[in-house]
Amino acid sequence: QVRLVESGGGSVQSGGSLTLSCVASAPVFVDVNMGWYRQAPGKQREMVATFTEYGDTNYAASVKGRFALSVDGTTNTLYLQMNNLEPDDSGVYCCYVGLGRWRDYWGQGTRVTVSS
Repeated sequence: QVRLVESGGGSVQSGGSLTLSCVASAPVFVDVNMGWYRQAPGKQREMVATFTEYGDTNYAASVKGRFALSVDGTTNTLYLQMNNLEPDDSGVYCCYVGLGRWRDYWGQGTRVTVSS
């Protein structure tokens, strides 16, 4: 069992930056699928940025070049650096780690609000 706790959300104006953090209760951020997803009101949850278990990095087209995913294995923390934020980036951001079949873990989410 893994517990994920996010922090770092808030309200910013367009063009601003935020850094989201996700702390895991166990050293799970190693050679696994991990990343951040977001959901805006009335919309489906979408992938924002992920590392795969094979070491690849994926970004949603809408955030490529603006967001950066990183991980610190010593503190069991997954980060999402978000720059040049836009109103369409608003939503609840959730941390995710997939340890294999039927072993998906999600954080409670942290809200990001970007105003024009």
